[in-house]
Amino acid sequence: MTSRFHALAWLIWALAAAISLQLAPNPLYVAVVIGIATLVVQVHGSDGPFARAFPVLLTLGVVFMVIRVALTAATTHTGIGTELFTTPSFTLPQLLGGFTVGGPVEAEVLFQAAAEGFVVVGVMAVFGAFNAVVSHYELVQSTPRAFYELGLVVTVALAFVPSTIQAVVAVREADRARTGGRVVRRGRLIRQAIPVLESGMERAVNLAESMDARGFAYGGASPLDRVAGWAGFASLLALGGAFVALVGRASTVALALGAAGVGLLLVAVWAASAARHRSRYRPRHFTTADGAMAGIAMLAPIGIAALSAWGESTLTWAASPLHWPAFAALPVIALTALLAPMIRVPPVNAAEPPDTAGRRELVSDRGSAAK
Repeated sequence: MTSRFHALAWLIWALAAAISLQLAPNPLYVAVVIGIATLVVQVHGSDGPFARAFPVLLTLGVVFMVIRVALTAATTHTGIGTELFTTPSFTLPQLLGGFTVGGPVEAEVLFQAAAEGFVVVGVMAVFGAFNAVVSHYELVQSTPRAFYELGLVVTVALAFVPSTIQAVVAVREADRARTGGRVVRRGRLIRQAIPVLESGMERAVNLAESMDARGFAYGGASPLDRVAGWAGFASLLALGGAFVALVGRASTVALALGAAGVGLLLVAVWAASAARHRSRYRPRHFTTADGAMAGIAMLAPIGIAALSAWGESTLTWAASPLHWPAFAALPVIALTALLAPMIRVPPVNAAEPPDTAGRRELVSDRGSAAK
């Protein structure tokens, strides 16, 4: 898939949306961000497994929210809220915390847990949309040389859910083809689970063989690699010492250790980047449109932070006392900056992604040359 924007622009957009959710966890504003993420997927998402993974990630977020609400309602009892009903209760031993599970379920606790879980759904929606619209190849290319291996691992992890969905769809269609379109429920789970696991193992082996053939992680450590390793180790020690100094209220020592830790971390990144000579095949440049999209998207968290400093009370919501979340126009206007990807909308009559036509022409040219 060829995205309309650079991978770094999409990353900045996703970070801007996630920061906005943390600054404005009001359920109404979270719903606005989820709606914007859904619109972005509908407009910029390709017809492939990455876009089809978006509703699955949303469903996982909702499942997490439901589990969180159930656990919080069963273990949190303030005694001052509105009691809805009472469940059987028991007390855990002191070794496991000694708190009571079950008992009265209060409306304030229930709604507060749901609001906090809804923020997690919003974060899942944002990064699900990012996974659906970004070019993962560009994402690996854009990582600094010091973080190339980490970026590759993260990219492979991002592709896990879409590839699994694609495997499930293929196995389900093959199972229906064997039965003539009839749904045979006996042994259905085994017939579908085992091929999915086998295909996942096959993809993992193929990926490992491909990376091994390309010499991934081959070669010994260079002197710059050793410098990067020792500088990173010293940076961790300095930052850990700064944290301990902060706990001990030694602010001067904490500031000095923190500055030393950040400096050593920059040295480690520079040394690790200089030690790797990685060539990039036809890298995509960060254009003016990419910068405009990223800059407009960053206006959302900046505007929300300004409203928070100004004293906007509707950004957060507390369920006690129980009331409906407040809504204001200024935060919504700030969040509309997340619609920045709409400045470049793909053509409506595009029947296939731009790279598909190029590949088709290349295959046809090779066929004509062979003749």
